[in-house]
Amino acid sequence: MKSKVKHEDTQRARVRSGGDERGEPLVQVPGPVRQLIRTLEDAGYETWTVGGAVRDALQGIRARAEDWDLATLATPRQVQRLFERRTVPLGVEYGTTGVFGSDKVLYEVTTFRHDVITYGRKAKVAFAKTLDEDLARRDFTVNAMAWHPRRRELRDRHGGRDDLQDRILRAVGSPRKRFREDYLRVLRGLRFAGALNMKIDPDTWDGMVEAVPGLTRLSMERVREELEKVLAGPHPSRSLALYQRSGALKEILPELRNGASAEALATVDALERGDWLLRMAALLLFGMDPGDATPDRVAGLLARLRFSNADAERTGAVVRGGLAPPEGIADDPVVRRRWVSRMVRPGHSSVEDILRIWKAVAEAAPTCTNPGAVDRVATGIRRDDAAGIPTKVGDLPIAGRDLVAQGWLPGPGIGAALRSLMEAVWEDPTLNDRTTLLEMVAAMNLERPPR
Repeated sequence: MKSKVKHEDTQRARVRSGGDERGEPLVQVPGPVRQLIRTLEDAGYETWTVGGAVRDALQGIRARAEDWDLATLATPRQVQRLFERRTVPLGVEYGTTGVFGSDKVLYEVTTFRHDVITYGRKAKVAFAKTLDEDLARRDFTVNAMAWHPRRRELRDRHGGRDDLQDRILRAVGSPRKRFREDYLRVLRGLRFAGALNMKIDPDTWDGMVEAVPGLTRLSMERVREELEKVLAGPHPSRSLALYQRSGALKEILPELRNGASAEALATVDALERGDWLLRMAALLLFGMDPGDATPDRVAGLLARLRFSNADAERTGAVVRGGLAPPEGIADDPVVRRRWVSRMVRPGHSSVEDILRIWKAVAEAAPTCTNPGAVDRVATGIRRDDAAGIPTKVGDLPIAGRDLVAQGWLPGPGIGAALRSLMEAVWEDPTLNDRTTLLEMVAAMNLERPPR
């Protein structure tokens, strides 16, 4: 018993002193961030590091430089006056000013705030006088901690450090009130729980589920940004499973009539972390009814979510490829070459994207495809690329002007002739030679203009 009491006393001492057994700070703050704090505090404005960087540092995770956020007593105008040309107005109405550090990174410096009006979206805020007021308005206890590098003090009024150690996601204060203030917190919570591999506190979970219908009140831009963060993370399946279990997935993506199956989640995880659009495409392919997963319908869905035109176009093109190779493509070179040609559009080919999805399905959900067929298709495409097999008319060693030079009439006949030549090359790649193709053109029985 004595040893337990001694251990608890030691733990409390560490929190007060902000150090570990070796006397090292609990939170290692980058030098440029400490410089910003020093400048603000020397001018009389109390300033703390807050948010995700503090949370990550307490887990031994090194945060990116741009993830270090500051909360300060200084108003945006005072911050701008103090740092002058190094500032960028990021969201002055919410108290946030961007300040370039000595490392040229733009850091967010936000005035202490408390909510004045909340209506399920972004709250209207007023400036507060204390850090504790600011922390009390935050969403989850693990995000409601602050670290002061000069004092080496961890401010944790809501038990965030204990929850972090116990892997529990808990709302600050009343969960129902917290989620009604801004329904986006539901999606943020599901993302945090998945990304940090945390259990959701039962009361917090109940508050989330109750608030799910309010997600329709959010702007689609905010929903898309959250979905993008989930899909760009290391294990999106964990958050997406929570999306489904809570009802959030059905609320924001009603087009996914089949939901997110185990095969879908495994495939999404198997795709490269850096390409969240491919993960989105896989989610749509598994979740939508086959007849609905068309480029046009996918484009409409993504337009509703405020995807960029380029992202919507790319995702729609990938969806054309489906989850598995179509029949015949793996073993018939001509069928494969025709398919590749159909997947090519001006300025971009979807073939590599589609192959990545097929390979991920083969790895994560082999019962949904034929892994051997996927390998044969990929090998055949690589060989064709190496051999210079054309995928479009423009890849041929002759062009329309060569036909005109032989006396052909300009018009659709030239395009038809070139496509016929490309088909011939697909049948017999040895024909892909300029001299041979010109001889074939000369032998074609098509109308020519009078000389």
